[in-house]
Amino acid sequence: MDPQRLVLVQTKGPNGGSGSGYLVGPQLVLTALHVVLHEGEWACEVSAQVGHPHYGVGPVRRSAEVCWPDRQHGIPAKDALDMALLWLDTPVSTAGGSVRWGRPGGVAPVPFEGAGFPAFAAEDNEAGAQCEYLRGVLPAVSMSTAGWVLDCPVWPAPGKTGERPWAGASGSAIFCHGRLVGVAIEDNWALGWRRLHAAPIHEALSLPGFASLVSRHGHPGTSSAADEVIAEHGAAARGQDEIAWPVEVGPVPTLASAFQPRNSLRRQIEGARAGGGAVVLTQVLSGGGGVGKTQLAAASATDALNDGTDLVVWAAAAETQQVIAQYAQTAARIRLPGADGQDPQADARILLDWLATTSRRWLVVLDDITDSAALKGWWPVSHTGRGWVLATTRLNEARLTGGGRTRINIDVYSPDEARAYLQARLTGDGMDHLLDDQAPALAEALGHLPLALSHAAAHMINEELTCTAYLALFNSQPTRLEQALPESADTEGYGRKVTTTLLLSLNAVKTADPTGLAVPALRLAALLDPAGHPHAVWTAPPLLDYLTGQRTSPETAEPEQVTPDQAHTVLRLLHRFALLVCDTRAEPRAVRMHALTGRAVRESTPDDVRPFLATATADALLHSWPDPDHVHPELTVTLRANTDTLASRADVHLWHPSCHPLLFRAGRSLVDAGLARSSMAYWQKITTNSERLLGDNHPDTLTARSNLAASYQEAGRNDEAIPIKERAVVDLERLLGNDHPNTLIARSNLATSYQEAGRNDEAIPILERVLAEHERLLGNDHPNTLIARSNLATSYQEAGRSNEAIPLL
Repeated sequence: MDPQRLVLVQTKGPNGGSGSGYLVGPQLVLTALHVVLHEGEWACEVSAQVGHPHYGVGPVRRSAEVCWPDRQHGIPAKDALDMALLWLDTPVSTAGGSVRWGRPGGVAPVPFEGAGFPAFAAEDNEAGAQCEYLRGVLPAVSMSTAGWVLDCPVWPAPGKTGERPWAGASGSAIFCHGRLVGVAIEDNWALGWRRLHAAPIHEALSLPGFASLVSRHGHPGTSSAADEVIAEHGAAARGQDEIAWPVEVGPVPTLASAFQPRNSLRRQIEGARAGGGAVVLTQVLSGGGGVGKTQLAAASATDALNDGTDLVVWAAAAETQQVIAQYAQTAARIRLPGADGQDPQADARILLDWLATTSRRWLVVLDDITDSAALKGWWPVSHTGRGWVLATTRLNEARLTGGGRTRINIDVYSPDEARAYLQARLTGDGMDHLLDDQAPALAEALGHLPLALSHAAAHMINEELTCTAYLALFNSQPTRLEQALPESADTEGYGRKVTTTLLLSLNAVKTADPTGLAVPALRLAALLDPAGHPHAVWTAPPLLDYLTGQRTSPETAEPEQVTPDQAHTVLRLLHRFALLVCDTRAEPRAVRMHALTGRAVRESTPDDVRPFLATATADALLHSWPDPDHVHPELTVTLRANTDTLASRADVHLWHPSCHPLLFRAGRSLVDAGLARSSMAYWQKITTNSERLLGDNHPDTLTARSNLAASYQEAGRNDEAIPIKERAVVDLERLLGNDHPNTLIARSNLATSYQEAGRNDEAIPILERVLAEHERLLGNDHPNTLIARSNLATSYQEAGRSNEAIPLL
């Protein structure tokens, strides 16, 4: 019995009143028929208040209508079963699993419990009916004319005004050993109100309309089967086995400290179960390393145990033999006939046969499936609809969704969940002083990965590091992942290094990849933006040429050229093993890799291959750049982001022997897009790096300075642009000579800045010299000469020297 599912039913009309009920589905309430049918007339308005004020969020109000019996068939006969189902206008979400039905049996008294809103529990104010805990026994189980007899050891006295004190309790759900066995319908005045009667639920379940509604619209996993309920000592008397249900075989892993419920994912899992119909429901939780798949499965298994599921089996599924051994152990634990322990496979088959036909509720968890083909034939099924299978895997392949299985993609925490985890974990250890305003930035740096957040929080506690201090450590260039997320921080007992967890699938990938292209492709992707890069990059000839040189070929043969289709196949292989995401629907960010997975790949990449990886990746990005780029704004933004990421990860490898053209292309793109502030910051960084790595006199340094000056001018900061341009002219004259085209361009740019600054007297001599040199070097009719002549004429005109401007024009 779940207090969050208690319902106060209220009706309006000539014979309005109130009763009790129980939420058996998100929009389905079980109550007594006479609560909504008074003296042969249906209540004209029905409402439901769902929930107990001291449990969960609190009561919520919903409008309701009768959905069973069908009102279109008229008024039910007087001897109709006193039971009804109400349909709420809006679903109500509650925790826990499905309702389990029961049918009391045997000859020994069976304890019962329930909760309702009887008249004797009402207060003398306007607060309305109060909830009352109903309890007692079903005496030497028998049937009365009305149903089950509920013997109450403690009973109320008649009400102050003489009304029947149990009024309002009608519709209360009655439970025996966690099974809902009936609905309270009437009291017994002859015995001093000591007894209630209850309509038996199994009679309703035998009616197609009722059974269909609770199976289709009940809480996920609800069926129309009723378990037999007997007194505990009655089982031995009937020769039954003495198994103490429920049975847990595993064990189920303990939930991590500060476990986050991840309600949206749990609702998705429950929703998939609800859509499964009356057959075995199988959900496959699929996602990369460290996203919390096992913890979500453990939470579901824990809920199942708390909800009274008869059998919960937790089986490690990395190898099929592990699954078989766990099945065989389960068959022995529940004493299945024929399971003698001599042949594990035979015993496992006996368990599968029993699961397929039993009316007991069960859950089997297959944790960490690594070979879906090998598991063929070992997936449990159920012909009674009482079973549920939950699997976890890194695999993302179609074979896992065959046979009616549903994939649930598990990703990292949301930003809110990540922050909530850090706060709960640190506060729970009395270390809340470590929280500061960098907590969101820390969660983002860890990619909101649950495993990484767990290790990071533990390391912070061990070393008493604030969020700010840990973030500085994590981002420090010399710090490796194994230092930032050490084994000493494995407080939850995962048993692996974080880097091992992130790259656990890599050996399987290598086995499935005869071409040898998977590892080079993974290293290339690790250099790019975690938010994604264009799939088109993998069709660029420079990248395909690099992969060609890395592929596995006979020693005597030249490697066969890698094609775009082959590159796509490798990406999908890595996608299947959850090392990256390759989804062309998300173009231009079709290929994505978690930031920590990328860092683990980079830290395991040999030093001698990094320059070649960086150059191939830069060449591919440059080849993919559209011209003009403003026609493809989203692609251009993505390429700029990936250029920034590559530049930060490639270190100096894009600067030898000179600056890679990709870096200049990205800078021009910022200018073309009119992003003045970003352009200035970018060219300042490029200039500083070029001066440091190539020297003051390198042509790339001079070009970078010119672009920096141009970005200042575009931003209207001419006073800062002029000194840079003056230095550029001096340097170019010294290094390239007076007549070099770049020198002429630099002089023209300087003159333009002088003009914009109102310094025409300084601009005119430069423009006169530029014109003379163009005429001498290129001739009078060259386009550049015509432009120089026009610029000089404009300068004359602005200086009031029209007589000199006119002949030039």
